[in-house]
Amino acid sequence: MFVRAPSKTLVDAMEKRLPVFQVLTGPRQVGKTTIAEQVMEELPFPSVYATADSPLPPGPEWIETNWRLAQVEFDKHRKPVILVLDEIQKVRGWSETLKYHWDLRRRSNYDIRLLVLGSSALLLQEGLTESLSGRFFLNRCMHWTFKECKEAFGWDLRQWLYFGGYPGAAVFAADEQQWKRYVLDSLIETVLARDVLQMSRITKPALMRHLFALAATFPAQIFSYNKMLGQLQDAGNTTTLAHYLKLLESAFLVSGVEAYSKGQMRKRGSSPKLVLWNNALINAISSQTFHNTVANAVWWGRLVENAAGAHLFNGLSGTEYSITYWREGDREVDFVVTRGSETWAIEIKSGRAGKLSGVEHFRRKYPEAKILIVGTGGIPLEQFFLSDSHVWFENRSG
Repeated sequence: MFVRAPSKTLVDAMEKRLPVFQVLTGPRQVGKTTIAEQVMEELPFPSVYATADSPLPPGPEWIETNWRLAQVEFDKHRKPVILVLDEIQKVRGWSETLKYHWDLRRRSNYDIRLLVLGSSALLLQEGLTESLSGRFFLNRCMHWTFKECKEAFGWDLRQWLYFGGYPGAAVFAADEQQWKRYVLDSLIETVLARDVLQMSRITKPALMRHLFALAATFPAQIFSYNKMLGQLQDAGNTTTLAHYLKLLESAFLVSGVEAYSKGQMRKRGSSPKLVLWNNALINAISSQTFHNTVANAVWWGRLVENAAGAHLFNGLSGTEYSITYWREGDREVDFVVTRGSETWAIEIKSGRAGKLSGVEHFRRKYPEAKILIVGTGGIPLEQFFLSDSHVWFENRSG
């Protein structure tokens, strides 16, 4: 069984009795539950596992029941107990209930070591910051990288750029129709129906699905909200679309990348660049086969650029980095990464014709910016995708 980095991190953390509990967040179907199972198997402690992933969200009594089960295990073995609560964001009033029991645990003799899993960044963030400040340590388990898929499945770069990073779908890669059906039914539909539509009150669920399909049809392309309104039926207004894009982002599906503006984290109201966090989400919807996709230089260029953006989002998640794009007239910089006062302009070169690079224009306007060329004439694509994203933004000059 493939062991991802968060598994080792969590084993080290939960060997000790710490004043904080562990949170593991990330997309569906990337192995969070498998990591929890590996942690429970690796540590010599009894464990209790429960998931709230059901059509009818449970109430706070679900947490109370499983907490009591953990206490019973502790009384039986007189050893630390691992308690894993999966899809915690589905539980009504979960953060207040968890706070109550965690604070009691800190004042008691019960050594319950808590691991919380969740696949909604938005709902987890709200609950953690509102009630549980200072009580948790956040771990991220993101979409599988090229390096992981190469080691686990023996894929080359072209296979990863097409099939993306969902490990459960990898077994279907030999039969593309089965693979597409699996990704559509078991991944996309499940996330939209059981995660996104349960996050908050969605007045137009059909619009949410159409917005996702639009992003998958035009990956790595800049789309004004007015243009989206023209493409989508019953689209409402731009505020609704911007809100729905944020919900899709919090489920690790699609980001509407904003335009870069110096002195601001994001330029509000700008036309977003649509980036999907996993290329499987694009190709499962596309009617193109693997061979046709590779042969289509323009479409392949879009996939490479989208994968580069997804690589940045998955690897630089958190508040330290900001990821935007820049465009002025017909000149464009694919991605702009900022950290504090540092700025990097990133140009993805995959051989796609008809694209005017804007890096020199950007450099003249922002002379302190650093330039990264990825692809032809720069960092080889394979090297870029095999490396952790942050290595390109550490201790670099010039």
